Amino acid sequence: MSAATTRSRTARTPAPDRLCAEAVDLAREAAAEAAAPGVVGEHTGVVAEGDRVVTHFFECREFGYRGWRWAVTVARASRAKNVTLDEAVLLPGPDALLAPEWVPWSERLRPGDLGPGDLLPTEQDDLRLEPGYTVEDEPPPNSAVSEDMADLVDAEDAEIVSRTPSRGTIAAVAEELGMRRARVLSRYGLHVAADRWEESFGAKTPMAQAAPASCVTCGFLLPLSGSLKQAFGVCANEFSPADGRVVSLAYGCGGHSEAAVMPKPPRPAPPVLDSMGTDEFPLRPSRDSGSVPATSPDAASEDLGHS
Repeated sequence: MSAATTRSRTARTPAPDRLCAEAVDLAREAAAEAAAPGVVGEHTGVVAEGDRVVTHFFECREFGYRGWRWAVTVARASRAKNVTLDEAVLLPGPDALLAPEWVPWSERLRPGDLGPGDLLPTEQDDLRLEPGYTVEDEPPPNSAVSEDMADLVDAEDAEIVSRTPSRGTIAAVAEELGMRRARVLSRYGLHVAADRWEESFGAKTPMAQAAPASCVTCGFLLPLSGSLKQAFGVCANEFSPADGRVVSLAYGCGGHSEAAVMPKPPRPAPPVLDSMGTDEFPLRPSRDSGSVPATSPDAASEDLGHS
């Protein structure tokens, strides 16, 4: 190692000043004054911050501050023997327990977080929306959900330039044209919605892979309007796991209307021997039926002993 390298490293990391390094008691008193009683622990080290400037570190015993340490900086003037106090702060150590990095609420929000009474404002330059009077929410056929347009939409998303005027201007124009909505879905909004629906109820889901047929041939499918009707619909089968959800036409489940059509119950064959029927027998059989011998009235009287 050359002398120049040695001098360079010495200049960057000076050795701790002896008097400042020995002022442990002064540093402990300053830490104890800044902290609550009993939370300042053992002395853990000394770091030289510059010429005659040293920082003492003490263990922090306060609950919830694992790995933190009290840092007390002391210094002394040139050719002076008295060490003075600069500051005493609580700093995290290398293995300190830290809070997670702060994330804006718009990035923390997840589907399902919105509850009754909550308001979810949308940004003025939200990429999912565009002015309603431009009539651009109706893209050409297949442009919102087709695989051919996916690469083009991704390229456009990277070069999107906000062209949304102020909300007051949009509302004024929409009112003048008699339109109810100041903003409508943009092509980007349609594309991300299609990707989200395809992931939840699309052809690659386990339910669709095991289905006997796809939703495009199901009688319970209610088609959407606009450009998305070419790829999505709403399920109206109460026994389907996707009831009331937007499903892809390539999705499917076991509740398909034509999966297993139940036949009509067959009519039973007539019985060979009808044990439930009744036979009619006359109380007075006719004389010509053959069951009663044909005799004259006089012969009958004689047999009974009548005159």
